[in-house]
Amino acid sequence: MPWDRISIIGVGLLGGSLGLAIKQRKMAGKVHAYVRRAEGVAECKQFSTADFATQSIAQAVEGADFIVICTPLAQMRQVMELMGPHLKPGAIITDVGSVKGSIVQELEPLALKWKCEFIGSHPMAGSEKRGMNAAKADLFNSAICLITPTAHSSASGFSAVQNFWKDLGGVPVRMTPELHDDLVSRSSHLPHVVAAELANYVLSPAHPKEQAMVCATGFRDSTRIAAGSPEVWRDIAMANQKNLARVLGVFIEDMQEFQLALERGDAKMIEEFFSKAKQRREQWSQDSSGASTE
Repeated sequence: MPWDRISIIGVGLLGGSLGLAIKQRKMAGKVHAYVRRAEGVAECKQFSTADFATQSIAQAVEGADFIVICTPLAQMRQVMELMGPHLKPGAIITDVGSVKGSIVQELEPLALKWKCEFIGSHPMAGSEKRGMNAAKADLFNSAICLITPTAHSSASGFSAVQNFWKDLGGVPVRMTPELHDDLVSRSSHLPHVVAAELANYVLSPAHPKEQAMVCATGFRDSTRIAAGSPEVWRDIAMANQKNLARVLGVFIEDMQEFQLALERGDAKMIEEFFSKAKQRREQWSQDSSGASTE
């Protein structure tokens, strides 16, 4: 058993899934959890996501060897500051946030101040569903788990975080926080903006009432992620603002080129557009088997 005590800070879909998986795989002697609401304490007991749940951050992290912050991005710095005085020296801290640059910059120095180590993580696993009742012990099976150490990260700290995700069934991949934010701005953040705009535009009350009736499987598949938490995605968009704005600009330019081809009646260019997309999608599917679900 690699850890005596693992603490999970924030127990929603990801935190709850972590608790279930850690307990199922016997990765820790005890799993402690911090929740904001009294109902959350009862839910941790109901769904067996933690051995001990509390509304006190101090009680949640006391004596923990390994801590995973699963709160929304905008709350992580405050949570770390509250945790600080109660941390066990030498504890390893990671997170599950979808943006790494700003989070690592803020949390790494705070961890060092309390003689601990923060190394950022981002498991590419999730759902448009929220809450502990959506948690699954197998959520991280075969999921790419990005780990973003810095020049201040120790080899032992990185190894601990890497093994944590590996033991959960994930596939750890190392990269810098900056590269992480560049890559996910295209593969995760941009698709969410596109899905949200599809839902906003197509389902606008300005259209005829029959519009929703003709939205079938393709529309449902394309807009599934638009059902995610607006607050969570607001925080992600703002935290990765520069990268997302840049890739959105490129995407809009590509759409404008397609629009011009349509206006010109350029059937060859339009077919090439769809053919290239089909080829690249099929190649990606073969190479990755669609392992990442975020």
